[in-house]
Order: sequence, then structure tokens, then C-alpha cells
Amino acid sequence: MMRGFCVVTLLMAVPASAADTPDMRGAPFAMQGGEAVYRGVCQGCHMADAKGASGAGTYPALAGNPKLAEPGYVLSMVMNGHRGMPPFGGQFSNGQAADVVNFVRSHFGNHYKGKVTEADAQALR
Repeated sequence: MMRGFCVVTLLMAVPASAADTPDMRGAPFAMQGGEAVYRGVCQGCHMADAKGASGAGTYPALAGNPKLAEPGYVLSMVMNGHRGMPPFGGQFSNGQAADVVNFVRSHFGNHYKGKVTEADAQALR
């Protein structure tokens, strides 16, 4: 049931005109900034408080998650996905990917140092 909710959330977040936005590389998500991307895309599975969820699937907590200490790991998960985590590299611009990684690493009780850049996201493509 939770997985279906995530799919519906993602489908509702796809604006028709986003493909015409410069530097979106065909990405369907128009929201800008890490918080907006998290709220519009990620929280459907990871929850508004980033504490994760369990149900038809398991969605790991991002709040207090020590795996987020390594910025490359988080960026790779966002861009390439893993297991139940869908790859968003084809839907996010480099800026969106970097922004959401930086947001998650610096919010929800996380205080990890170092920033991911658009160049880092481009390098994973």
C-alpha cells in the first residue's frame, strides 16, 4: 500500500511544462531547491519527518542516518537508485540532485559537513 502511495505522489508531481525548462535535461520535476524537491518527491516514501516507514515496503529513515555522512553515497542513491529506491538521475537536473542531497544531509537532525555540487551530479551521469 505504501509503495502505491509513492507512485501516485510521483505521478502527481510531474508538471507538463517542466521538459521545456532550461537545464532540466528532460527532467519532469520543476520544483527547485532541496526542501522543495524533498517535499515534492522524497517525503512520499521517507515521510515528512524523514523517519522512514514500513508497510508494503520498507523506506529507511534519513533522519539520523549515519550513511548520509558520505555525500557520494547519498548522491549515488538519488541518481542511480538501489533496490526499492528508484533512480532519479533521469528526472532531476544536476542542481536538483545536489540540492536535495545537501538538504537531507543538513536537516532532520543531520549535521554532516561538505556539500555536493552540480559537477558531482554530472560526474555520476
